Amino acid sequence: AMGKNQHVVIEDDRWVVKEEGAATPIATFKTQGQAWEKAKAIARRERSEAVLHGRDGRIRERNTYGHDPRNVKG
Repeated sequence: AMGKNQHVVIEDDRWVVKEEGAATPIATFKTQGQAWEKAKAIARRERSEAVLHGRDGRIRERNTYGHDPRNVKG
């Protein structure tokens, strides 16, 4: 089963990593880049998706780690 998706969003001029549906951030960073690296690392471990939101809240990038080709039947 896939884990929870990780979202990078801006809050009070800080970039935070939030698990989908969670109110409290997992981690807070000064830069978007640092937050994005953290989100990707967690998503990789959780086999889920990392979603990067810009300052306007729009999705800028997403990386999916849940679909490992080695597990595909066929």
